[in-house]
Amino acid sequence: MPASERLGSHLKRAEQALNATKAAVLKPAGVTVAQYAALLHLDENPGISAAALARLCGVTPPTMNTVLKNLQDRGLITRSPHEWHKNVLETRLTDAGRAVLAAADTAAVRVERALGAEFTEAERDALTGLIARCVRVLEEQRPGSS
Repeated sequence: MPASERLGSHLKRAEQALNATKAAVLKPAGVTVAQYAALLHLDENPGISAAALARLCGVTPPTMNTVLKNLQDRGLITRSPHEWHKNVLETRLTDAGRAVLAAADTAAVRVERALGAEFTEAERDALTGLIARCVRVLEEQRPGSS
């Protein structure tokens, strides 16, 4: 099967284009795409564990620990022991983290809006549904997924 007929190739190209564009627009805010994703999810889920945050961001726990260490070293997050589960660290944004997130989010939202504006509402709904179907089929095809 030629690459031009492989849906995975097209999905990968779109993902790479999105990540490269976001990396470029996030650079002035001083964060990577992974750091931005972590800050965004932390804003919506204060106190979340690193493992849960890794799942939300689609990265491995060791990768998320590196991301969080870098954010903590910059004073953008704090990590403290959970009240009941002492070996679980709760992660929260600092005021500096919220400020960096606001700057980064402004840039990222511009990219998302430009992408969304390329399609009609019906096309966006169809695309979202088609991508969801791709995810479902791919997850069903993964060995050990059932």
